[in-house]
Amino acid sequence: MSNLRIQIENLSATEKVELLDAVWESLDADALSLTEAQSTELDYRIARHEQNPSDVIPWEQVRAGLFKKP
Repeated sequence: MSNLRIQIENLSATEKVELLDAVWESLDADALSLTEAQSTELDYRIARHEQNPSDVIPWEQVRAGLFKKP
């Protein structure tokens, strides 16, 4: 295991949140921008969800399906 990973595992939950915040803020804004296709798809998905917010699959069910053996 890398030294960095060991250091991270030894942080408190509050320190980990602060670290995540610092890493997130250090990312270049261009690296976080969406392509036009991604933005269009995201808008489409948000609109579908807003039209029928109860039409969702709980994460637990999705996860169980991902690891289900055929």
